[in-house]
Amino acid sequence: MTAGATRAAPGFPPPAGSCDCHVHFYGDAALHPASADAGLPPQVGSATDYQATMNRAGIERVVAVQSILYGFDNRCMIEGMRKIGAGARGIAVVSELTPVDELRSLERAGVRGARAYMLPGGVLDWTRIPPLARRVAEVGWHVQVQLDGGNLPARAALLASLACPVVVDHVGKYLDPVDPDHPAFQALLRLIDTGRVWVKLSAPYESSRTGPPRYEDIFPLATALVRHAPERLLWASNWPHPGHESKPEYRALLELLAAWVPVAETRRRILVDNPAALYGYPECASGRTTHDERTCRGEPTYPQAP
Repeated sequence: MTAGATRAAPGFPPPAGSCDCHVHFYGDAALHPASADAGLPPQVGSATDYQATMNRAGIERVVAVQSILYGFDNRCMIEGMRKIGAGARGIAVVSELTPVDELRSLERAGVRGARAYMLPGGVLDWTRIPPLARRVAEVGWHVQVQLDGGNLPARAALLASLACPVVVDHVGKYLDPVDPDHPAFQALLRLIDTGRVWVKLSAPYESSRTGPPRYEDIFPLATALVRHAPERLLWASNWPHPGHESKPEYRALLELLAAWVPVAETRRRILVDNPAALYGYPECASGRTTHDERTCRGEPTYPQAP
């Protein structure tokens, strides 16, 4: 442990500027009808509901992710971001054919990336991801990918070659949980080592077989990521936990993060500094300079694609 580092107590208060990097907003079905191909039943969880949750938890910033329920129709997400205000950013579902002017309009609303949901219910296939990355690179976005992490050895070369940075959801989302020395997890670590890939410490219940409160089969993967590259990690709740009848308490997920990341300074980096850099918040919390001034302004510090 570095000098002056402190360890978390249960119920630690999130530091100023903390960001929940993956939530979904849902609205009235009459105003926001589900996509015919969604494969997801109607969900409940408005931006107003989430705002109350984040206020109770002491979370100041949030990244809304377009739900597969709505396909390419990003209106519900954008409306929710407007309700949250300046602390909100978004990840939209767009295609390689979306006009750049439309991307810039979404960017003005706070969108900073494109979602690629590569599981049943998604709207894109793998052949469309490289041209999608080239299109969103024109406006400085990244591609956020959700896949079965067990397939990473077969997909890693494609992801590493994309023309923009990549964010991988949910601790890699190994639907068949693996050990840290498994080739599929090692493929994730090698992607991180490119300097252009980020991973979310989020939603362990999506792939865990052992279950709460510690998700023992996901725990070693999360802590291995923290040891390997804390500067490339983000935290998220996945609120309101779509598709799950048993929903974890928000505070319990923060306490799990404290168990994964016991050093307060490292936890602050994951909750505050990393999202500030990736999602382009105008300054770091309380005006603090973290890695350098470019990071606090939200300018990229990753190596640029050739």
